[in-house]
Parts: sequence; structure tokens; C-alpha cells
Amino acid sequence: MTNEQHPTPATTDSVTTDSATTHSTSGADAVETPAQRRAAMIAVTVLPIAVVIAGLWGYNSPSTFTSHASWVPYLLGVVMFTMGLTLTPRDFAAVLRRPWAVLIGLAAHYVIMPGAGWIIAHALNLSPELAVGLILVGCAPSGTASNVMTFLSKGDVALGVSVATVSTLAAPVVTPLLTAFLAGSYLHVDAGSMMVDIVKTVLVPIVLGVVVRLIIRDKGVRAIAPALPWISAFVIAWIVAIVVAGSAGKLAKVGGIVFLAVVLHNGFGLLLGYIAARFAGLDVKARRALAFEVGMQNSGLAATLAKVHFSPLAALPSAVFSVWHNVSGAILAAWFARQPVGEREPSRG
Repeated sequence: MTNEQHPTPATTDSVTTDSATTHSTSGADAVETPAQRRAAMIAVTVLPIAVVIAGLWGYNSPSTFTSHASWVPYLLGVVMFTMGLTLTPRDFAAVLRRPWAVLIGLAAHYVIMPGAGWIIAHALNLSPELAVGLILVGCAPSGTASNVMTFLSKGDVALGVSVATVSTLAAPVVTPLLTAFLAGSYLHVDAGSMMVDIVKTVLVPIVLGVVVRLIIRDKGVRAIAPALPWISAFVIAWIVAIVVAGSAGKLAKVGGIVFLAVVLHNGFGLLLGYIAARFAGLDVKARRALAFEVGMQNSGLAATLAKVHFSPLAALPSAVFSVWHNVSGAILAAWFARQPVGEREPSRG
């Protein structure tokens, strides 16, 4: 693997939350600054806290949020728009420079997480709604908070950004088809309708974000970038509050099994993502990146799709995942950061 320096999707010291924006200015191999590390730590601290507070609020005061259910797709669109603001032509060029590594990450993501979701749903004998919700979060693209975890772990940030970008752009086709294939035995899945919704709530806002970035240029992005992680954290927390409020009456009964399922799902993704990268001959930095790209999901998208196409209860695994994968990711990133980065295995990327 080449040690090229590659900017991550933002050109400031900001960082990203669950599905949206924030990244360090430097690539994986650049020398990090205190400001970058401080911004990354804020991102991985603020989002879980915000989501937990929102979830508790939604549970204790469901009437405050149930009337907002129709807002969820638009809220997700805001998050994806901010992601588009951070993308540059260099990010897309990076995919072409390292197609093997990106392909490995993409394949591992869309094989391991959907498959693990299906296996865990069967093993725990989840109800149809919860099973579909767990499988759906497994079929979602990478969450860009994974890039922050990769940065903190001293992994290959450029590769992580490439995999997250490609998996998100592939989601309108891949996510509905995988969900229909794996979850269709539980509940009816309208893959065509889901595909249209992903295009409207993910692809269109991202493209608009890219266009706006081209208009306002890097200087304009730098001016608004400090606000983006806070916007993302607030919006994702809002989505979680709405999801929890919709299933508050059932949460006490199913909360324990949902948490177990999510912990297992996320854990298998982190572990098997690292193992897949090792078997593919990628170096240690790339293995760390793919661990996060496989194990961390765009749970905001999964929650939105589950609520719109199934039920608030089906969206509950995504809401729990939104909290847990940021906690587990931060713990793993801290552990990785203390381990030496060797170059014993050559990269084919």
C-alpha cells in the first residue's frame, strides 16, 4: 500500500458523526495536529451522549416526538447533504488509485454485516419486526463516523473514506436488494419503493452537497465546517428520539434482546472486517480502516427506512446501533492507537 497523503472529506479540523460530516484535514499518514485529535475526540464523545439523551427523552415523553414521524426522511436528507459538502474530486480519484483495497472493503461490508444480521436474528429468535430491523441495519452503507475512528486508531483514513463513499453511493441498489433477499421471509419488503426512498434521502442530498461545495469552494466550506458535526449530532439524535418514541410502549419488553443483538452484530463486523483485510493481504493500517468500515453502519439511514417501510419497532435496532457502535468504535480505536503499526504484509491496494 502506498503511503500517499490524501485529504479526508473535509478541509478543516472538523470531524464526522454517524452519517455525516467531519473529518481531519490530513490523510492517514499525515502528522496529526492536537486540534485534529481534539475535534475527533469531541465527535466520538458528543454523538453517543446526544443520542442517549434523545433516546431517554423520546422514551419518557413520546408524545413530544411521535408527531414528528413524517420528518425523519427530511432529517436524514440534512445529514447526507452535509456529507456531500465534504466530498471532493480527490476523494473519488482515490477510489480509482486503489481499486483492490476499496473492492475488498465494499465486498466485506455488504457480505459480513447483512449475513451477520440474518444469523443473529435467527439465533436469537427475534420477532419479525426486530429481525427485519437488525438485517436492515446490516444492509446499510458505512457510517462516516468510521472515518473518525480510523483517524483515532492511526489507520488508513484515505481508504476508509473511499470505502464509505462507495458503499453509500451503492446503497440505492444494494441495500434494498439485500434486505429483500435476507428479510423477505419475515415481512414483505418493497425493494423498488425502498430504492426510490434511498435515492431521495441519500443520493440526491449528497449530490446537492457536492454541487454546493463546487459553488462555495473550499473557503466557503471552511467557514461553515465547525458547525457541521454539531448539526449532524443534533439531527441524528432527533431521529433516534422519534424512533424510540414510536416504540416506547414496547421498549421495556424488548430492550434487552435488542441490545444483545446489536452488540453481537457490531462486534462481529469489527472483528471480521479486520480479518477479511488481513486475508486480502492489506497492511495493518488498512485492516484497522476496514474493521471500522465493516462494523459501523449508517444507522440513521437504517432507522429511517425501517420506520417508513415497516414500523417504529423495526427501527429500534438502528437506534440502539447508533449509540453502541460509537462507543465500541471509540474503545477499539483507543486500543488500536496503543498498538504498533507494522508493515509486515504487503498491500495489494
